[in-house]
Amino acid sequence: MTERVIVLIPALNAEPSIGDVVRSCREFVETVVVIDDGSSDRTGEVARAAGAKVLRHEVNRGKGAALKTGFTHALENGFDGVITLDADGQHLPTEIPKLLAARAESGADLIIGGRAHLFDKMLPRRRRANQFSARTIAWAAGSAVTDSQSGFRFYSAKLLRAVTLRSDGFDLESEVIVRAGRGGFRVTTIAIDLGFVDGLCTSHYKPLADTLRIAWTVVKTRVFWT
Repeated sequence: MTERVIVLIPALNAEPSIGDVVRSCREFVETVVVIDDGSSDRTGEVARAAGAKVLRHEVNRGKGAALKTGFTHALENGFDGVITLDADGQHLPTEIPKLLAARAESGADLIIGGRAHLFDKMLPRRRRANQFSARTIAWAAGSAVTDSQSGFRFYSAKLLRAVTLRSDGFDLESEVIVRAGRGGFRVTTIAIDLGFVDGLCTSHYKPLADTLRIAWTVVKTRVFWT
């Protein structure tokens, strides 16, 4: 039986790009939901006009909080799987079939669209942050993770129902890897192409502060949190 899959796009002030991202996603997955995380521009309006359902946070709560809002919506509406990608156009919706094929072939509960093969094209500080995070999370999760920060992913509903996620920022995407790995869920990575490699102009990620926050979240998840 074919799984019902939904696309979730957390978005903050993504008015210039969100319309094209939504339209492209809808070529591959019927249901697209944009979580407008307190944008001050027309992100929600443009996403809705492009065919997405929009869930809005009135104030900015963080990428992790936006994802959790989307995950709750997906589970409450009976979807079997979730695909997440960023709103700025770095993740190519044309790569969605790769995630769906990997799910069909492997049955993995968490599939990460990895960029390790492109790390050498990133600015040094970005590359170092990604490599450090990947090594730390691979240790904590007990899984061979080569790119822990990619937001282009497939999550099974089974995984999302089983884990309790506490983070609200970028560190949620690291927390879920650790929880999946320690919980015995299959985690795998596939190589993806990108619209552009370094998203410094469009990303809200702060390499130093957010990398340190991710490291601390990973340690707490591995050692303290249950």
